[in-house]
Amino acid sequence: MNIDPSIFKAYDIRGIFPTQLDSEIAYQIGFALAAYLKPNRIAVGRDMRVSSDELADSFMHGLTDYGTDVIDLGLCSTDGLYFAVGKHGYDGGVMITASHNPKEYNGFKICRQEAIPLSGGDGLNEILKSIQAGNLNGKASVKGNIIRKDIASEYAEHCLSFIDISKLKSFKIVIDTGNGMAGATLPPVLEKLPLEVDKLFFELDGTFPNHPASPIELENLLDLQKRILETKADFGVAFDGDADRMFLMDKDGKQIGGDMVTALVAKSILSKNADETILYNIICSKAVPELVEKMGGKSIRTRVGHALIKPLMKKHNAIFGGEHSGHFYFRDNWFADSGLIAFLVCLELLSIENRPLEELISEVDPYVRSGEINSRVDSISDKLESVARAYPDGTHDWEDGLTIQYDNFWFNLRPSNTDPLLRLNIEADDKETLEIITHELLRIIRL
Repeated sequence: MNIDPSIFKAYDIRGIFPTQLDSEIAYQIGFALAAYLKPNRIAVGRDMRVSSDELADSFMHGLTDYGTDVIDLGLCSTDGLYFAVGKHGYDGGVMITASHNPKEYNGFKICRQEAIPLSGGDGLNEILKSIQAGNLNGKASVKGNIIRKDIASEYAEHCLSFIDISKLKSFKIVIDTGNGMAGATLPPVLEKLPLEVDKLFFELDGTFPNHPASPIELENLLDLQKRILETKADFGVAFDGDADRMFLMDKDGKQIGGDMVTALVAKSILSKNADETILYNIICSKAVPELVEKMGGKSIRTRVGHALIKPLMKKHNAIFGGEHSGHFYFRDNWFADSGLIAFLVCLELLSIENRPLEELISEVDPYVRSGEINSRVDSISDKLESVARAYPDGTHDWEDGLTIQYDNFWFNLRPSNTDPLLRLNIEADDKETLEIITHELLRIIRL
C-alpha cells in the first residue's frame, strides 16, 4: 500500500493524523508487526489523544487477524505499558501515542519481550518494507482474542516498591500533567503519599487546551512556575503527554534539567547500593559522572536514545540510567524508563536529606550550560568538520555527533534524527566562558 516512509523514525513510528497515519495504516502496521515478531500475546495501550481510540481499534484488529492475542490495557502511560510487558511476560507491547508532539500527531512505540525496544535498525524498517512490498496476505484461520486488562493499581504498587513511604515528608508540591496520561497514573500513587498536592491539568484531554505536553521547553512550564510562586510550594513536577518523562522545578520557579535529576536519582540509589553502574548520555553534565565516581559507583557514557541505552544497561547490568531529555531507566523495571519511579526516588531523597531541592542541586552542580540550541544548516557533515577544525587542540570524540572537551568547557554538536538540524549543547565552568564559546560556535554553524 501507499505509506509515507517518513513516519518510521529512529525509535518509533510517528506522523500526522489522518494525512500520514490513519486507521488503514494502523491495521497494516499491526498485521506486519505480528508477522515480524510472530507473538502469542501483545499488550496494547493508548494515550488520551483524539485519534488514539480509532488507531488502537484498527491496530489491534491487524494483530488479531494474524492470529495474535491482544491484551488491551486501555488508557495507560508508556512506562505502564513497559511494566505490563515485563511483569506478565508478554511477547511484546505497543503504546499508541505521539508522546510530547502536538495534538494532530499520533504514533506507535513498540517493544518486544522484556520491554526491549524496536528501532529503525531493529524491526521498524523490516515492518515498513513488509507493508511496502504488500506481503500482508493470509489471515489466520483462527483470529486472536482481545482481552481487557487494567494495570493501574499494580503499576502504582510496583512504582511505590522503589521507596520507603514511611520516610517521606509532607511536602507541598505542584504537579502539572499537561492533560496527559500522568493525570490517570498519578492518583493511585498520590493517595498513598503524605503530600499536599496542587494538581494542574490532570483532566485527560488530547486537544491539550492549556499548553503542549512537552515540559522540556520552559514556555510549557509557565503555568507550573506561576503556581509554585503563588502558593509558595516546596517544588514542582511536570510530566509529558505519555507520562514516561518527568521534570522538576524548584521553589523559585527554576527548571531542573534532566541531567541534574539523573544526578539526584543516582545519588539516592548509590547511597543504598554501593559499587553499582550508572549510565548517562553524552549530553548530560559532567557533574553526573563526577557524582557517581565520588559515591563509589561506576559511570558509563552512552549515545542518546532509549533503543541504545536499554541494551547497554542490560550488558553492564546497570542499576540506573538517565538522559538530559527526562528519560530515566531502572534495572528493577526491566531496564525500562519511568518518570513516575524517578519522581518517587527524588521525593524520598529530598525527604531523607531534609533540604530544599535547589540546595541539593547546587551541591552537585557547579557548572553553567547553554541548553539545546538548534540550527538549520545546508550540510551537516560540512559544519561538523568546520567546527572540528576550529578547535584542533581539544579532545575530539565522534561517538554521537562531535564532542570536544577542554579543561574549562565542553560541547556536543549532533544532528537531529528527523530534520536537517544541528543540536548544540555547551557546558562551561563559568558564565563568561559559556557566552564566548556559544558566540564562537554559532558564528561557525550559522555562517
